Order: sequence, then C-alpha cells, then structure tokens
Amino acid sequence: MNCKNCNYELPTNSDYCNACGGKVIRNRLTFKNLFEHFTETFFNYDNKLLRTFIDMFKKPEVVIDTYVQGVRKRYVNPVSFFGIILTINGLNIFLISKFFKKYLDASQMMGDTASAENEATRKMLALSSDFSLEYGSLLFSLLIPLAALVGLIVFYNKRYNYTEHVILYLYSMSMYSILSVIFGLLVLLIVPNSYMSFAIVMYVFIFVYHCYIFKRLFSLSMKQLILKILLFLVVFFIFYIGISILVTILLLITGAINLEDFVPKKN
Repeated sequence: MNCKNCNYELPTNSDYCNACGGKVIRNRLTFKNLFEHFTETFFNYDNKLLRTFIDMFKKPEVVIDTYVQGVRKRYVNPVSFFGIILTINGLNIFLISKFFKKYLDASQMMGDTASAENEATRKMLALSSDFSLEYGSLLFSLLIPLAALVGLIVFYNKRYNYTEHVILYLYSMSMYSILSVIFGLLVLLIVPNSYMSFAIVMYVFIFVYHCYIFKRLFSLSMKQLILKILLFLVVFFIFYIGISILVTILLLITGAINLEDFVPKKN
C-alpha cells in the first residue's frame, strides 16, 4: 500500500504515513465523514486554528514570536490565517452589500453638522462607502505592509525586521477581522442603525489590542508603551494625511469631485 499524498510505501495496517504524516483514508467520501473531518479541523480544541485564535488573546507574544523564531507546527502560519480571514471577509462584504448597504453611510455619524460640510465631503463619504465594499479585501490587505512599516519605524530599536513586523500584523489584523465580522453581523441583525458606532468601537478595540501585543511582545514598561504608542500615532497620522491627499488628487483628476465642491454652501 502506498501513501496517497506522497506515494511512500506503507504497511497495510498503517493509519498514518511515516514519511509525510498524512492520515490513511480507506473509506469512500460520504457526507458523514466529510462532516467529521470539518468538525475535527475547525472545532477540535487541539486543532491549530482554534489554538491560534485562543492564544492570540491569552499569549499573543508566544504565537507571534514562536513563528518568527522558526516554530511552524504549533500554530496556523500567518499567511494561511490571513487567507482564511480574507475568505470570511469576502462573504461578509457580500452579505453587507446585498442586505445592509444603507447602514454603511458614514454621514450618519456627523448628525446635524453634515449640512455645514461642503459638497466634496459628502461626495467623498459616499464614495468611501462604495469603495470600501468593492475593494474592502484589497484595502485591508494593503493596510498590513503599511502598518508594518510604521511599526518598524517606531520599534527601530527592537529585534524585529520589516518582514517580522508583517507577521505580527497578519496575526493581529486577522483577529480584528474575525471579531468585526462576527459581532458586526450580530449588530446588523439586531440594531443595524448602530453599525457605524460599532465600527468606531472596533477601532478603539484594535488600538487597545495592539497596545496589549506590543507590551507583551517587546516587554515594554507602561512609560515605554505610552511613548511608543504616541510615536506610532504620529507616524501613522503622517502616512494617513499623505494618502488622503493622494486620494483627493486622484478624485479631482478622475472628475469624481470638483474644486467647486470644496466651497461651503451658502444658507
């Protein structure tokens, strides 16, 4: 008998391959064993996916640092973890676009002050809602290398290089995305008008969560953490302003907005 995964010759009574570790499958595929495989893969406490999710809360420094140091079998690798999240995000974006799109109007958060804003602001808010839905996964993916670059600048005196900072954010942003999808859909089903407020709460959460990760991963004192976070915010804000200017220029070039739109409307 040969292993179906690597073709290594096995004894007839083997349950696992001695070469690649693959499980020997003797039965034909049925809905029953397909369901058993699914539950074993995703809901068994000993599986790497669930262990990764739990330990990213309990001891994120262990998950991140063990991978950086060369351990590959204990947790889901960050690229696969992020890939799973992108798939879930895609489904989430489809559901929101199909059934809940009207609750993504960012101008709701401006309340009565929206009338005082210029036309360009209103157009950009409308465009940002459509753009975030259409290119949400791409934007989320691009945020990883940007955040890693900021992290490299802020933690320049630590041992992590740029790629290792990317690993950090692949794990941390995947956690943020999982929670955003799960609780976001619950909010949309129960109190949909509060979805934009929920989004702000999640921004606060990801900020606090990264403080927690940085403190444990880099063994920072509270004073060091505060200084590093302030520096992180300053650097990230500079990048944000630069990107915002570039986006505004692109919108002007494409005709999505006009210079006249920046002029406040007269009462």
